[in-house]
Amino acid sequence: MWTNYLKTAWMNLRKHQVFSLINIAGLSIGITVCIVIVRYVQYEWSFDRFNAHADRIARIVFNANMNGGKISESNVMPPVAGVMQREFPEVETATRLMQFGTPKVSHGTRVFRGNEAAFVDPNFFDVFTFQFISGNPRTALQQPHSVVITQAAAEKYFGREQALGKTLVLNDQPTAYRITGVIQAWPANAHFHFDLLASLTGWRDASSDSWMTSGYYTYLLLKKRSDLAALQAKLPGMVERYMGPQIQQQMGLTLSQFHTQGNALGFALQPLTAIHLHSHTTTELEPGGNVTYLYIFSAIALFMLLVACINFINLSTASASGRAKEVGVRKVIGGSRFALVKQFLLESALLVFVALGLSVLLIYVFLPWFNRFSGMDIPEGLDLSLAWELVILGVVVSLGAGLYPAFFLSSFRPIAVLKGKVGSGRKSLGLRSGLVVFQFFITVGLIIATLVVWQQMRYIQHKNLGYDKAQLLVLPNSYALGPHEEVFKQEMLRDPRVVNATVSSYRPAGPSNSNNTLAFPQGHDDQMLRAVEYHVDEQYIPTLGMQMASGRNFSSSFGEDSTAMVINESAARTFGWSNPAAVGKILINASSVPHVPYHIIGVVRDFNFKSLHEPITPLFMVLDRESGLIFKVHTSDIRGLLAHMKDRWQSLGAAEPFRFNFMDQLYNDTYALEGRTSMLLNLFAVLTILVACLGLFGLATYSAEQRAKEIGIRKVLGATSFQMVKMLSGHFLRLVGLACLVAFPLAYWAMHKWLQGFAYRINLSGWVFVEAAGIALCIAWSTVSARALKAAMTNPVKNLRTE
Repeated sequence: MWTNYLKTAWMNLRKHQVFSLINIAGLSIGITVCIVIVRYVQYEWSFDRFNAHADRIARIVFNANMNGGKISESNVMPPVAGVMQREFPEVETATRLMQFGTPKVSHGTRVFRGNEAAFVDPNFFDVFTFQFISGNPRTALQQPHSVVITQAAAEKYFGREQALGKTLVLNDQPTAYRITGVIQAWPANAHFHFDLLASLTGWRDASSDSWMTSGYYTYLLLKKRSDLAALQAKLPGMVERYMGPQIQQQMGLTLSQFHTQGNALGFALQPLTAIHLHSHTTTELEPGGNVTYLYIFSAIALFMLLVACINFINLSTASASGRAKEVGVRKVIGGSRFALVKQFLLESALLVFVALGLSVLLIYVFLPWFNRFSGMDIPEGLDLSLAWELVILGVVVSLGAGLYPAFFLSSFRPIAVLKGKVGSGRKSLGLRSGLVVFQFFITVGLIIATLVVWQQMRYIQHKNLGYDKAQLLVLPNSYALGPHEEVFKQEMLRDPRVVNATVSSYRPAGPSNSNNTLAFPQGHDDQMLRAVEYHVDEQYIPTLGMQMASGRNFSSSFGEDSTAMVINESAARTFGWSNPAAVGKILINASSVPHVPYHIIGVVRDFNFKSLHEPITPLFMVLDRESGLIFKVHTSDIRGLLAHMKDRWQSLGAAEPFRFNFMDQLYNDTYALEGRTSMLLNLFAVLTILVACLGLFGLATYSAEQRAKEIGIRKVLGATSFQMVKMLSGHFLRLVGLACLVAFPLAYWAMHKWLQGFAYRINLSGWVFVEAAGIALCIAWSTVSARALKAAMTNPVKNLRTE
């Protein structure tokens, strides 16, 4: 029996080749996109779950609101870990991590650069799970100046030699670090990655009791069955006991007075597995994901499958009259409805699993590209997990796409169909129309989303940032020049291709030094403000093309500028000053002991030194140059200038290779996630449109076949080809127009909500919706009219010959 079913199914697929190919193409594209997105979502949700105790690990973060300035930092004060472990019974152990950047690593006469390093507590590997190749995780970091490195770093430093027991010198420190462990490469799905982990034991401020300085990422391993919310509720008491006295000592305010003035501060706990997708503090170790995008792409995966299944349902029910006599004959000779349902479901399954086979090939081609594009490490091979996903998806799609056509086709009455009294029916036609509307509702929504995201990204690219990022050349490791840094700068300034230069490691885009300071206007310690502080030289503002709102820039002509400060307009507004009134005011730096007064000499116009997701916040600039060269260049011969710089760099005996970045690229990198999302939306929108158009083409083909004789008669009576195209396409265009009206309100709500994530954003224009409708109607018109025109231009004699 099953053999007969399979033979019949195969014969029907071959008989209706056009519809079969349309369904196979649509289903294979839908399944491929669905599987790739499912794998992407699984990967994003898997972050940090490789840790054996992932469900019991939490990170503590610091949140505050001081004089209107919001603070959210994932690194906290040195004593937090010890206090949490001693005083809260829910905490089994606490460990800390402190970033150390990319230090210069020396072994003998060899010098290396480019490996990320961090200092961690000796119990780090009691909390986090890493596979040791050599060394003991429990004792590896017990001693001062011990370090654990990754296998990749070991091979880089020592080749095939045994690394354990050898020593490394970090940043020319007088004491070398002994390698006490080698671990396997960090999993890609971790929220931080380091090549060197040095012991915090003996580190100069690791044992500090200051609650006014931060820098330590602190993780808690909670005891089993501990209540995270209950522990969170105890944290205000810790603030009152430990931070309150130091606030009073430094600010002259009790904690209650501090709160009474509208300020707030405290700690929060984040589950380890929520950090990658849900944490967006200003001091994240690495850029995280965005859970909203996961929901968006999950919806796209579902919609792609629905669109492909709708094609199947539409084409199956549309061609029902072609198989009506088959159903009638089967029933007359004793075939049951259940047997017919099995027959049609088997045909659906056969078609779906042919599409699955094609999908496997597409996944092999598409997934490596997707990994390269997204920077992810999603498994590319056909593993057991993927095989099960494909089988389950195949069964679900077979049932989802095949059940309705199977029951619809098997419901025909044998006497009626054998007398030729069966048609597609109003009910079937209404269903097909509704499904077409749903298809294009999804399509129009995706078109609108794509247009809005593209416009927002274009806005980001062209927004006036308050500084000129064009042709700003950044040398991030110019400290490697040592005392020759200034020599290098002056020599480059003599090159006519270099317009200006500044020495500062503070940059408004890309990796930058970060420094926050507490300050209040003289005589008004109740107006304490925590703000970002930039250390710059006299040429920083002109090199970056910033503008002064009032007052003046730093100048070497004024000796007192060593205690001068330039603030931005946001800082002036926060203190309640107009731009001119701010000049001459005194700000007291409360972060230094003793407090240091700074006189304000100027107000710089606001510039975006954070992501456009965040508003511009108060900023202080002080005259204190730190290594890091930034050149303003003006030339079309960038390659020649870089070659000249590299030659001079090497001739000065720099301890590291010549490295450079362009500020505009660093700026673009800030929005890499949004950029990738925009491109993926474009791709998925095109694929969704393609699948929807395949279905529309199939329905137009069927409609043209069903009305072939009507078209022939109309042509004989004088109707033009244009009138025939209009007649065949009008119904479909009305359905697409209805889909637009349904999609507009939901798309507006969704994109308005997405744009709220940007402090600086476009306004949603009605033209976006008009444009989306125009694109959808043009696509539908092109798809339908291509088939309609062919039918209209067919010789009417051919269509009428059988009458």
